[in-house]
Amino acid sequence: MTFLMPFSYNQSEKKSITEKLEQNSFTYFRLNETEKHKNTKAYGEHIKVEVQELEQYFFPYVEHKLFPASITERGFHRFTKVVNENFQFEIHESIQTFIVRSIDVILAPFGIAFLSLRTELEQDKELSDILEFAQHFRAVESRLDENKGSKVIVSTNSKKLSVHDFIFKHLCPYLKPVILQDKKLKGYFGSLPYIEDERMFVTSFLLTEVDATIEQEHLFRIGNLNGKTPEGQPFISSTNPAYIKQSLSDTLHDRWAPELYMLTTDHAFSTISNRSSDELTIELSHYMGTHYYNLLLHYYYKIMLLRMSFEYSEIEWKKDEYYVKSLIKLITLFSSWYYFLQISTRTEGKELAALFRKSFNLDCLYNEVSGTLQQLYKSQENSRADRVNTLLFILTIFTVISGIYGMNLVISDWEAPSGWKKYTTYTVFEWISLITAVTGIGLSGYLIFNTFGRMFIQKIRSLKRTIDVE
Repeated sequence: MTFLMPFSYNQSEKKSITEKLEQNSFTYFRLNETEKHKNTKAYGEHIKVEVQELEQYFFPYVEHKLFPASITERGFHRFTKVVNENFQFEIHESIQTFIVRSIDVILAPFGIAFLSLRTELEQDKELSDILEFAQHFRAVESRLDENKGSKVIVSTNSKKLSVHDFIFKHLCPYLKPVILQDKKLKGYFGSLPYIEDERMFVTSFLLTEVDATIEQEHLFRIGNLNGKTPEGQPFISSTNPAYIKQSLSDTLHDRWAPELYMLTTDHAFSTISNRSSDELTIELSHYMGTHYYNLLLHYYYKIMLLRMSFEYSEIEWKKDEYYVKSLIKLITLFSSWYYFLQISTRTEGKELAALFRKSFNLDCLYNEVSGTLQQLYKSQENSRADRVNTLLFILTIFTVISGIYGMNLVISDWEAPSGWKKYTTYTVFEWISLITAVTGIGLSGYLIFNTFGRMFIQKIRSLKRTIDVE
C-alpha cells in the first residue's frame, strides 16, 4: 500500500526545503538515474520500475513536467528515501506487522506537496484485516470514533504513537516546520482547508489466493475501504446488489477480468489480482511507476481545482484587487502549464486517466473554475471601467470650466502679495475660478496620495494573503 498525503509549502523556501531533505538521506529522483533505485528495495522485494516504461508512457510535454532534470525547472520534484523498517500497528486488540519500504516527498507546482509512504503488509491476512489497516492508518488525525483506538508500535523502543506522531515525530520530524498552516484551522489539515476528506489517499496492490474468485462485494469493499464493524465482523457499506453494481460501473476498470481488476474512488486506487506474484512483475512495476504518476497528476488536478474554488470563495471584493489579479494568474498558468486532457500515449493510460477524471469529478470542477475565471475577468473589467468613468467625469468638468476661461484660471489679485485678502470683493466668475483652481490642486494631490496609498496597502495585503504562483 502507498499512502499519499498532500500539504502546502512556501515556494520561496524550495531551496532550503531541498537542502533539508538531502540532509535527511533523501535523493533527488531523475528519470535517467532510476537504475540507482533498482537494488535498494525502495519499492519492495523484486519490484523494479523501468526507465523505458516511464519515458514511453507519457506525452513529451507531460514527461518534462513530471520528471524535470533539476530543481530549478518547473514541474514535480520528487525526493526519495529508502527506509525498509518493520513496525506494528495496533487496532483495538489486534496487532499487524507492516514494513515502511520508502518515503517520497514531491514538491509540486504552486505550493502543493505530497508525502508518499510505501508500506507492505505481511502475507496471509484476511481482506477485512487489510482494509481495517488501511482505513485506520490513513486517518492522520483520528477525529471520528470509527478511526480511534489505533497506534503504531515502534520496534526499536516499543513506543506507541498515533499515526500523526509516527509520521511527524518518528519518520519525518523535519517536515513539520515546512507545512503551511491556515490560521483559522487547527491540526494538520489546516494546511489544506479545501480538502473535503481529512485523510490520506490510499493506493494498494492486493493479491488473493491463486485462482480465487473475486466477487463484486469484494471489489466494492476494497474501493470503499470497508474493514470491520465495532464487533469485529466484516463490514460492507451497502447491502443492495444493484447499488454495488452501479457503483462499480463508475469506478471499475475490468479490462483483464477475471484475473485482474483496477478501481478508483474518492479515497482509494486499488489493483486486485488472483494470479501468483511471480506472474505479476510487469503489473507491479506499472503500479509503482506509470500508474503512480498517472494517479499523482490527476490527484494534483483535483487538489488545485478545489483550491481555486476555495480561493474564490475567500475574496473580499472591495479590498482584494491584488488578490483577484493573483487568482486570475494562478488559474491561467495552471490551465496552460499543467492541466492536460491527454497525458498518456498508451491505451491503458488513457483508460485509467478517464477513470481518474470521472472518480475525482475533474470535468465538473474545471468547468466551475472556468466560470470563476470569467467572473474574475468581468469583475476586473467593471472595476477598471468604473475608475476610468469616474476619472473622465472629473477631468471633463475641469476641462469645460477651464475652456470657458480660455484655459486661464488666474485672478490678477493673486499676483499681489495681499491678493488673497480681497476675496470678499470677488465676482461670481472669480469665485468659480478660485474654487476650480483650489479643488483641482486638492484633487491632484488626493489622486497622487490615493494611488501610492493603494499600492502600499495592496503590498501589505499581498504579504498577509498571498497566492503561491510560480
